Amino acid sequence: MLVHRPIAFVLVLFLIASRTTNVEERRATGSLPAHLAAAFDEMAACHLSPTGEHLIFDRRAHAVYTIARGAEAPKRIVQIGSETGRIIRPTAFDSAPDGSFVVADAPGDQQRVQFFSPTGTTLGGFTMPGRGVPQITLGDLVLSGLATLEYTGQTVLISQPELGSLIVEYLPTGTPLRTFGELRPTGQEKDPQVHAALNVGISLLIPQGGYYFVFLSGVPLFRKYDVAGQLVYERHIEGIELDPYIARIPTTWPRKRGELPIIPATVRTAAVDPDGNLWISLAAPYTYVYDSSGDKRHTLQFRSAGIISPTSLFFARDRRVLVTPGCYAFDATR
Repeated sequence: MLVHRPIAFVLVLFLIASRTTNVEERRATGSLPAHLAAAFDEMAACHLSPTGEHLIFDRRAHAVYTIARGAEAPKRIVQIGSETGRIIRPTAFDSAPDGSFVVADAPGDQQRVQFFSPTGTTLGGFTMPGRGVPQITLGDLVLSGLATLEYTGQTVLISQPELGSLIVEYLPTGTPLRTFGELRPTGQEKDPQVHAALNVGISLLIPQGGYYFVFLSGVPLFRKYDVAGQLVYERHIEGIELDPYIARIPTTWPRKRGELPIIPATVRTAAVDPDGNLWISLAAPYTYVYDSSGDKRHTLQFRSAGIISPTSLFFARDRRVLVTPGCYAFDATR
């Protein structure tokens, strides 16, 4: 069948339009009261405890807060400081289903991981050997390998590709339990710092068993591993929203002696919902949702007063997703 050029051109425009308009906008169903949300310097994560209290990680204030139901002000439960039980220059936060939580920080430029009870009482922690190396940037924020971590309640999963594997699982004592995940080829193997930076990512526990690993920079990609740490599949993260970012990915990182490579992020954050679906928020203000088989099901944008670019996602037991900045709540069931 012959197609005249004008008709073919219209078909091309239709296909492009269908790609750009297949975005589902979700509007906030709730949020913290404005005076509470405004109390924080940089709300980097907003979680809910089993008792329904909000748990807020404020990166710029070097603190963790709780907000009880009906409270008129947040309560600081972890203070600023380099001493044990306090945090300084924090980089990452996560909580467990029992309400305990973990914070990664950097006293004296050394990477430290500390564990806390739901009330902020210290439960221990450990300092990691070596010094944190800036690897990835997201706007004006410089990230290291400890910019993301996953707390299972029993162990903590940390991205440390400089050690030769994607994921290292630690006991609360700091003892490495195991490593898994082969590094992906990057074409930068002769430059160890760049090669490691392009393998930094977010480790995520799947409620039904196994793990996801989402690469933060370079060619957008995620992997699924089983409980034993064996690769199940690998998927490229694709969509027209990412095309401008992929086009700008450098192929070389020239720098002077002693300088560190600065790698732009293509992924802001990621999380797993109770059904095992993977939510990936991009450097662009879009979130892709993949099912457990690795198929993309949704392209979302979150809207409150305006479009939100998520810096963290937390799935509550009532099937809402809490999004920062702002700690807005959205329906996660559709």
